[in-house]
Amino acid sequence: MIKITFPDGSVREYESGVNGFQIAESISSRLAQDVIAVQVNDEVTEINRPITEDATIKLFKWDDAEGKHAFWHTSAHLMAEALQELYPGIQFGIGPAIESGFYYDVDPGTAVIKEGDFAAIEAKVMEIVARKEQVIREEISKADALAMFGAKNETYKLELINDLEDGKITIYRQGNFVDLCKGPHITNIGMIKAFKITAVAGAYWRGDQTRKQLTRLYGISFPKKKMLDEYLELMEEAKKRDHRKIGKELELFTFSEPVGKGLPLWLPKGTALRLRLEDFLKQIQKRFGYQQVMTPHIGQKELWVTSGHYAKYGQDSFQPINTPEEGEEYLLKPMNCPHHCEIYKFKPRSYKDLPLRFAEFGTVYRYEQSGELHGLTRVRSFTQDDAHIFCRPDQLKEEFLKVMDIIFIIFNALDFKNFEAQISLRDPENKTKYIGSDDVWEKAETAIIEACQAKGLNARVELGEAAFYGPKLDFMVKDAIGRRWQLGTIQVDYNLPERFDLEYVGDDNQKHRPVMIHRAPFGSMERFVAVLIEHTGGKFPLWLTPDQVVVLPISEKYTDYANEVARALELADVRVTIDDRNEKIGRKIRDNELKRIPYMLIVGEKEQETKTLSVRRQGAGDLGAMSVEEFAKLINDEVYDQTSKYLNK
Repeated sequence: MIKITFPDGSVREYESGVNGFQIAESISSRLAQDVIAVQVNDEVTEINRPITEDATIKLFKWDDAEGKHAFWHTSAHLMAEALQELYPGIQFGIGPAIESGFYYDVDPGTAVIKEGDFAAIEAKVMEIVARKEQVIREEISKADALAMFGAKNETYKLELINDLEDGKITIYRQGNFVDLCKGPHITNIGMIKAFKITAVAGAYWRGDQTRKQLTRLYGISFPKKKMLDEYLELMEEAKKRDHRKIGKELELFTFSEPVGKGLPLWLPKGTALRLRLEDFLKQIQKRFGYQQVMTPHIGQKELWVTSGHYAKYGQDSFQPINTPEEGEEYLLKPMNCPHHCEIYKFKPRSYKDLPLRFAEFGTVYRYEQSGELHGLTRVRSFTQDDAHIFCRPDQLKEEFLKVMDIIFIIFNALDFKNFEAQISLRDPENKTKYIGSDDVWEKAETAIIEACQAKGLNARVELGEAAFYGPKLDFMVKDAIGRRWQLGTIQVDYNLPERFDLEYVGDDNQKHRPVMIHRAPFGSMERFVAVLIEHTGGKFPLWLTPDQVVVLPISEKYTDYANEVARALELADVRVTIDDRNEKIGRKIRDNELKRIPYMLIVGEKEQETKTLSVRRQGAGDLGAMSVEEFAKLINDEVYDQTSKYLNK
């Protein structure tokens, strides 16, 4: 007999060789029907894998992330099986589960897989589903794996196998399809009741632009057709909210081929919105004792060698800028941190000076592959709402908590009420990816965990997700339609102060190392604005929106009065535009509703004679007649109500 421990601490005894499905069945038949995967100790596996020794287990259903992962991982194999039948000779790269669905990178040879082919592939998938094929796991030697995939001339799989350790290689079979894979999977294809290919794109093999570009097919699947229908409705809503579409409609930003891929150009209205966000954060930071700094967009190569960025990111991402002076090399900055370290170093520091909080809206540059670029969410040039706090070890927890307070203010002010937190720690099995000693890592990780406990924040812990120089706390927000976005981040760093030889003189008159906190409540201005657009659908809060008011003269006769109204409102600090097109008023109202301008002021003969405005509110209709002064007060009072509780403390 073996002892199985459940998440609630209870223990049951079972025969050796029992599997996850049988354990679920022993609890309830309904649970057995719903269970998709099982975690045995620290490994998520199939529900039919035998358990031969004492273990701690968790059972996962569709609603669990681990359950979805196994379901979607198997769905990637299912799609590959369909492609194998439809495109003889097709070669397969990798096919992982992702946050929403899965993808498979394939080489179809001379064939071209396009959107028009999706229906045929989906039909073949459902034909295979009807066969209810078992998914069978096998352990295989490296030699046998090479022979098996070599016989099929699977060159991409052979390359992957050559990188694997003998004795730890597994394959999965279903029908006539065999794939190199470590799992986990569901045990029967028949569990997949709904399937949809969502997109096709190009992807370089292993992310290397010097290698062949493969075809990447994205898909999603569900255990019920109703779930797919709901998902497709959500995707239609997401299309309406696409920040690229709305950004163009509202004239917020653009991209230009001559300027370069992934290099956004902020248009006047988008710039105004972005600067208003920056000013909002600057006012909050002032309350918390931050000092603004400014640094160059480049730095000498040695700066990045010292920081560790050059070694970790590699020469492919950082091509030096050579000057006429021999041996002089500069790099575009990918981070602001080293520059801020040098600001700290410009004069001696005492324990009485700390904490020092340097903030900068610093533009940084990182090379992203063309296929990864996506509107404002993935760019090559972006501005971080960056700050670095240099403090004594005894100040670390308090400073970390204050940063959390700033992030919560930002989220509340912009109606991101639904968010999750993730503590990202280093991978204990692969410490070579990181810099710094075990001691400083333990200190940094403990500080983050204790800060979350102090705030009562139920943060998920993820191993292997830390930055190379320190652990971090990441914040994921859910937008209005339930999608998760990573935004704010806080990182604890004992390593850069060591690398840059940062010191302060303590009350013992001895030299000590400060601790460094990296933080960005927005994350980056580009990504944050993108998420904000999609969260609001472009209907920004009144304090933030580029145009608060549009004046609509009924005809050309009242254009002068419309201009008079606009000038008076501008003097009252109201952002206003005029629609003086020669169009009927009904058309003007409809068009400006599409522009998502909160207030419309209609002016005609009556309004001109009485020096009033006919006021309409987006989504609320007519608010009646007001004087210019009354309306300006209404606007300014609404803005005050939206912001004062965050700024006037």
